[in-house]
Amino acid sequence: MNSDEQSVEWSVVPSGIGPLLLAATGTGLVSVVFHARPPVREKALGQLRTRLGAEPVQAPGSARLAEPIRQLAAYFTGGLKEFTLPLDWSLTSGFHREVLRELASGVPYGTVVGYGDLAARVGQPGAAQAVGAAMGSNPLPVVVPCHRVVESDGGLGGFGGGLETKRQLLALEGVLPQPLF
Repeated sequence: MNSDEQSVEWSVVPSGIGPLLLAATGTGLVSVVFHARPPVREKALGQLRTRLGAEPVQAPGSARLAEPIRQLAAYFTGGLKEFTLPLDWSLTSGFHREVLRELASGVPYGTVVGYGDLAARVGQPGAAQAVGAAMGSNPLPVVVPCHRVVESDGGLGGFGGGLETKRQLLALEGVLPQPLF
């Protein structure tokens, strides 16, 4: 990997669910972090530094981040149904990466899938709990739509960004009704 691919640029952007930290390498978008206020942001940057071996550089006008910022803004206004961004999968591997790739390509906007169903799609029908762990470690939430994974009985399941954030994303996509107030 050359140094440009390894360098990490980041910015915090507003969204319909609060501030998001976006980070990208020369390969593509590598991280999306919910609730990116200072303490969360500092922890996320430390994890990126450790995991990627590069010092993240704040770059609000970054060409690398321009398209992710544009697509996320369009998504939150209801104008984008499918992300078409290059993604850097280096923060996930093995079964987790396999599940997240299936989720990204096989669970479209406005639909949901059960943890067990997603496990079966990747050839591991008994691995619903492992799918839950993969969702919990998703480095690219919203873009890789872990909010679309729900319990088989119709429950929301867990969500790293909090259940209210999951409800908001599912309401945006028309899966749940919008709140009355």
